[in-house]
Amino acid sequence: MSGASTPIRSTDQRQLDLSGLNISSDDGPLVPEEAPKINIAREKLLEEAKKAIDAQNVNNKRGVSLVVIGHVDAGKSTLMGRLLYELGRIDEKTKSANERGSNKAGKSSFSWAWGLDGTAEERERGITMDIAVQSLTTPRRQITILDAPGHKDFIPNMISGASQADCALMVVDAATGEFEAGFDRGGQTREHLILVRSLGVSQVIIAVNKLDQVQWNQGRYDDICSLLRPFLVQSGFHPSKTKFVPVGAMQGVNLLSREGADSNTLREWYDGPTLVNLLDELEPPMRDIDAPLRIPISNIFKGQSSGVAVSGRLCAGVVQVGERLRILPGDETALVRMIEVEEANAPWAAAGSNVTLYLTAIDSVHLVIGNVLCLPTDPIPLATVFTARIIVFDIQVPITAGTSVELFHHSRDLPATISKLISIIDRATGKELKANPRVLAKGVSAEVQISLRSSTLSGPSAVTRAIPLEPFAVNKDMGRVLIRRGGETISAGKPIA
Repeated sequence: MSGASTPIRSTDQRQLDLSGLNISSDDGPLVPEEAPKINIAREKLLEEAKKAIDAQNVNNKRGVSLVVIGHVDAGKSTLMGRLLYELGRIDEKTKSANERGSNKAGKSSFSWAWGLDGTAEERERGITMDIAVQSLTTPRRQITILDAPGHKDFIPNMISGASQADCALMVVDAATGEFEAGFDRGGQTREHLILVRSLGVSQVIIAVNKLDQVQWNQGRYDDICSLLRPFLVQSGFHPSKTKFVPVGAMQGVNLLSREGADSNTLREWYDGPTLVNLLDELEPPMRDIDAPLRIPISNIFKGQSSGVAVSGRLCAGVVQVGERLRILPGDETALVRMIEVEEANAPWAAAGSNVTLYLTAIDSVHLVIGNVLCLPTDPIPLATVFTARIIVFDIQVPITAGTSVELFHHSRDLPATISKLISIIDRATGKELKANPRVLAKGVSAEVQISLRSSTLSGPSAVTRAIPLEPFAVNKDMGRVLIRRGGETISAGKPIA
């Protein structure tokens, strides 16, 4: 990778970065706060974190993050809203308020979805637009839920959510014609599965929803499963890590149980696990807490009293209250005033956690979604040009040198160019099959050079912004990129240099 210094950005660009985040760069001068104190030395902190993780393993209450994906209107938010209610995470008062509000808005069927779709625009349009974060507990797992939008216009937000997840819950609509719309070429069922696998998710649960609309027909359920199984294998999911479950989100059928009249027909032909049973069996991956700290910022908002708060997934390492963190790209640092994990204050957080950090000694204009927090002693490299090994998906137009694309890395997307086609390689062995190819067709694996482009108009003031990036061999979570062109995901890659 080749590095680049942090660009000088205009006031207009800063305002653009801050828009919609409820932050103003005109909030006035920073008020000095008493600096929080570090509780324990870093060596002791690592020991404590390892002991805590070992204790979780013994007590079988391990944490795992789950992104909920699927085609638009498959019932993702409705399913999760109903599940949170069944598990006691949404109380009767909130449920009644959502029912009254959705009825008043003429959208009574969206009342369960309102438990996750919280913004006025999402409720008015009846679709999820941004990532909604919730948490739930099963007998053996503490699960962070990332409810992703299904509409193709909001794919960047879906990618941001998927990059923070360990596992995926794919919701498909069993209604006649609806499953086909999601699974046909251009449907989000197909694209979402490819995206999450490319971002490192290896475990997926397929919830076949709205079976009540086809009278709980077993043949329809079996047909959907038989169509999805070969595609899942083709996309890189191992059959042992893919599970299927029939559900009825609106009635709460087979989420926690199969009791009640609504489940009578399903009980005649299905005696397998419920959705919660399958969630309880999800296996958290190994956490790399010894690696340098890496926290890509996925959201920025005002702190509870003063300062600014950021949220994101802790990809590697451990962070504690009182530590000073470097923000890259840039030359700024901030102090960690408070840490929240699963909506509770914590003295520290380790790799794998979805955290909110309340920061002090930093002006909000220096924070941008996609920036990475790290320790000043272990900064993440910055790159404007890098080499990656990519897999080309099922594309209609081949990739050539000079192809303009959108590059996605965690919550950041930037204009880029595939500036050089280095070689076509064997996917299994990595051996070079052809040097300097003219084009890359669908299905091939290749090494390419990717160059970032300026996100502003060309001219003397145009500056190419570097991104924090590490080779896949160094840090798997920080070493994955997605490449899109014309609203379609055309490739996924791993930086190698």
